[in-house]
Amino acid sequence: MGEAFKVKDLAVYPGHGVGQIERLEEREIAGNRMRFFILRILKSEMTVMIPVDNVVTVGLRKVIDSAQVNRVFKILKEREISVDTQTWNRRYREYSDKIKTGSVFQIAEVLRDLCIMKIEKDLSFGERKMLDEARSLLVHELAIAKKKAEADILGEVDKILEKTAQRASTEGVKRPAKAKIPIQQTRARRTVHAAQA
Repeated sequence: MGEAFKVKDLAVYPGHGVGQIERLEEREIAGNRMRFFILRILKSEMTVMIPVDNVVTVGLRKVIDSAQVNRVFKILKEREISVDTQTWNRRYREYSDKIKTGSVFQIAEVLRDLCIMKIEKDLSFGERKMLDEARSLLVHELAIAKKKAEADILGEVDKILEKTAQRASTEGVKRPAKAKIPIQQTRARRTVHAAQA
């Protein structure tokens, strides 16, 4: 599976964004000869060694194509929040997990959700930082996929998100359905909490 990539290919490394495979190296690790892709992340210039046999495991993937770009824009236009937990730290954890997958579609959901939530309430410092990270990862990959300047893509994305936030503000936000807890369980929980107090 690792052979689907070759030197000079662009690839997306989860949580870090688009990089270029600079070379293929062979190294001895614990007595075994292993081959590694040496990937240079374009935004940060960080270098990552990825075992050729583990590209699927680490989530290395090709940059999206034009059909996938359209799907990303469709996600950004939806006024649905994919994660709707009560506390900011649980939301932060769930969004962080989505970004770590490296899926451009999940990153788009994180960006859209945080932009919509921003009109309802103040985002925590961590959420604001995550919004910036998701925007940066998404814009960088879209710019490469569409062969456009990042500034142009950023303007396009921000315009879409602004319209989405306006629609959510006037038409309401679609939220995921919550699992209904049977009344008996709710009463039992209250009883346990009251007994513990």
